Formats: sequence, structure tokens, C-alpha cells
Amino acid sequence: MANFRTHIQVASAASGLLAAGMVWAGEVSLSQACLLWLAGSLGGILPDMDSDSSHSLDIVFRLFGALAAILALLFGQQHLSLVDTFVLGAVAYGLVRYPLCWAFAHFTVHRASLHSLLANAVFGLVTVVVADRLFRLGAELAWLTGLFVFLGACIHLLLDELYSIDLEGRRIKKSFGTALKLIEWPAPLPNLLLLALLAGSWWLTPAQPELLARLLPVLHIW
Repeated sequence: MANFRTHIQVASAASGLLAAGMVWAGEVSLSQACLLWLAGSLGGILPDMDSDSSHSLDIVFRLFGALAAILALLFGQQHLSLVDTFVLGAVAYGLVRYPLCWAFAHFTVHRASLHSLLANAVFGLVTVVVADRLFRLGAELAWLTGLFVFLGACIHLLLDELYSIDLEGRRIKKSFGTALKLIEWPAPLPNLLLLALLAGSWWLTPAQPELLARLLPVLHIW
């Protein structure tokens, strides 16, 4: 399994390149690109929210709290006074950093249901819903933020699988296949919960039919 530093570095580099490409193509502003870069970087460590390491868990939720605070500040910039904006940002950070972190530490098992493509899809769609409905960032930016989170989380799973292959010893470690999987099996209750979250989030997401078309110019760069 790749270590925490590798996950954050690779996800940060990949999301940074993609966000920079979108700025170059004129698809997003520099400030929006910074948000997307942070979202992709955080996506790269989201599957470790259920980590058994308290140090890793603290770092994950500090960074995720920072994302929540930035979203709150963007919302407050448009709808609230300066003082209220800073208060909202602090509350958003505190809620993610402490109660949510505590919940994940006590009720999750590492490399279980959260280490799956199903969970990655939930991470992405929940981000879209939160960015659009709670922070009012608009459908386009909300979808892009969710997409970056999803891509970062997929990079995490891919890295874990690559580190399960010992090229020097020409063998596959026992951990191979435990990260990059569609769902965790057997785990019916967690999978049903994730499917319910996926369906509910999809129902709440805003329509964005032109999203893929807007990404094509960026793909042509590479």
C-alpha cells in the first residue's frame, strides 16, 4: 500500500496539472482552479478517512476541514457580511475537523467499503451536492469540484494496487485486489448505505449536460 505522502503528492500533482490545463484553456479562473486543485488533492486521501492511524486521520480531516472552510468563505463572500463569513468558515472547519473525524475513527474499518469505486462515486456526488446546494457555487463549478474529488480518490486506489505488486521479487502481495474494487464484499449493510447515498446525491445534483464538452479542450492539450 502506498504511504500517505505518496498519495497526497501524486494526487496533488495530477489535479494541479489538470486544473492548470483548464486555466490555460480558459475554462476556469485562477481562483476556481485553486479550489479544484485542493479538491483533487483531498480526493487523493479521502479513502484513508477510515485509517487506523490517528496521525493520518488527523491530517485527512484537517485538509478536508480546510476545503469546507474555503467553500464557506466563497459562499459568505456573496451572501454574508465579513464577520459572518469568517464565523461560518470557522464553524465549517470545526464541524469537519472534530465531530466528523471522531465519527469516522469510531465507526469505520480501514480498507473496507470506503476503499472502493462505489465510495469514490459517493465522495464525488456528495461534493457536488454540498458545493451547489449548501455553498451556492453554481452547477458548473460544483460538478467540476466533485469530479476532481472523484479522480483524486481513484488515483488513491490505483496507487494502492500498484504498490501491491513487487516487481523486484516478481510477486503479487496479499493486499492486491483489496483497494481498486467496485464494492467491498461481503459487506451488504455498508454497500446498501453507500448505494442509498449515491442515489440520494444523484437526485439532488444539478443538471450539467455540457460538462464533458467543456473538458474536451483540456483533454486535447495532452
